[in-house]
Amino acid sequence: MGRALREPQTMIRDSVAEILRNHVTLELEGIDRMYLNGYVPSLQTGAGFAYFLRNQLDCRVPSTYMIAPMSKQFVASIEQFVKAQDVELVSFARGQRKDDVARERLAAFEESEGVLFVGKSQEKANVFRTEKRVDPAGIKYPWLVRSTAMVNHYYFYILDDDFGPLFVKFCSYFPYAAKLCINGHEWLKRQLAKRAIRFEALDNGILSCDEPKRVQRIADSFDDKKIDAVFRKWLRRLPHPFTAKHRAAGYRYRLSILQAEFSLTQVFDRPMTGRCFFEEVIRENLDIGRPSQVQLIFDRKIIRTTPGRFRTRVLTDGVVPSLHVDYKASKIKQYHKENRALRTETTINDTYDFQIGRSLSNLSALRKIGFNANRRLLSAQSLSHDCLIGERRYRSVSEPAVVKGQRASGLRFGDRRVLALMHALSLFALDPAAVRHRTLREKVAQLLGLPHDAYSANQMSHDLRRLRLHGLIQRVAHSHRYRLTRQGAVTALFYVRVYARALRPGLSLSYNTPDERAQSALGHVDQAVGKLLRELHLAA
Repeated sequence: MGRALREPQTMIRDSVAEILRNHVTLELEGIDRMYLNGYVPSLQTGAGFAYFLRNQLDCRVPSTYMIAPMSKQFVASIEQFVKAQDVELVSFARGQRKDDVARERLAAFEESEGVLFVGKSQEKANVFRTEKRVDPAGIKYPWLVRSTAMVNHYYFYILDDDFGPLFVKFCSYFPYAAKLCINGHEWLKRQLAKRAIRFEALDNGILSCDEPKRVQRIADSFDDKKIDAVFRKWLRRLPHPFTAKHRAAGYRYRLSILQAEFSLTQVFDRPMTGRCFFEEVIRENLDIGRPSQVQLIFDRKIIRTTPGRFRTRVLTDGVVPSLHVDYKASKIKQYHKENRALRTETTINDTYDFQIGRSLSNLSALRKIGFNANRRLLSAQSLSHDCLIGERRYRSVSEPAVVKGQRASGLRFGDRRVLALMHALSLFALDPAAVRHRTLREKVAQLLGLPHDAYSANQMSHDLRRLRLHGLIQRVAHSHRYRLTRQGAVTALFYVRVYARALRPGLSLSYNTPDERAQSALGHVDQAVGKLLRELHLAA
């Protein structure tokens, strides 16, 4: 019992980087849930609909009334399928969780592949309507327009031999939009079982396995071609709204990405390790949702007109907290999964947030964005938590130095201009591109509370020279751009945090003040600093 009580203190001494380096037993990167839209490209406009009516249904006057027999035939084929396959048709009640119903049916399903059940739900959908219009001569004519309506949707819940549980949803009204929901981790589990690779499953993930590198290679092979193939496979087996004649004429479904989750799972050796890691990370990164940080994590420039909310949210479900960072319609979520693993996942809800089309063929480009965002978030957390630099490094930075015959003045801690420099550098700690002379100058002037011209280009050049000779930045050849070194990022964060969390609060209080609350607060600060120094073995 005593050991369990002491363990959290031991874990807190380890930095984020040390925990990820020394206490992770399995690290797996892969595509998680995906929600895809099935659509017929040539039927997305009124003109395309009118062409279909005229050439496929021989309708001289375009009207949605002429499509009703086709919709009734499709619904009838679904009812016939339910009877022929002897599967249950479930009408979902309002507010009922469809996943819970599917989970119950899956537990009782004994076949290796097949349809678990068919669900029916009334939902809003984009449809065509016929609108009466009048031309300048006063003659009425029909016109097809896009609209919305509450119509029946049919869910086919399926167990696939390669993909595991998935569902295909059809709208029962023209143009019969379809949806496909799959899970990359379920696909991965099936592939490991087929290859006889022993593994221990984690809810929606892998907890342990015999061949981690091989498992990662298999996860990397999950691509758009496999997803498209399973969709085509079940289109052939399920009731189809379009006849063979329509499909031969080119009226075939294509897939686009509505939502995609890209996850990084890091399994810890002990539950307490992950718990301590996550609590420390949340405490140190409550500002990670600010635009200046979000643009570095997602590698996207954010300006005042950029839409969306930029915020950090810490949510608690029971006693398990989760960290959320938003960027436009996309987000990163980080949480302690089943008290065993750290799950970092980027969810892209709109591919146009990253100037990428929604076509499934763009999956490879999206996965790079998602996985890079996960890694950058972890990098930011490592830098923010592990910013101790040691006395030798502190002296080498704060005191004058001579490097290759060039003398550089020291970057004295507490100096207002130096602190502004360090603060500006910390904002660019994760920037994959080099920082421009002009950009950094504007930020330093802003932090000093000065007009842009009051902090001259010569002063900026002098400060950049100091930073370069002390090893905090590197100049990009033949340019006025600079890259922050790893040591520079750690040093900048150290300066900023020690000043903000220790020096400034301490200077704002005094033992000579008659305010008893201020004296009590200063006493608490003194005790906390003393405890921290003892834990870091820095006490006198």
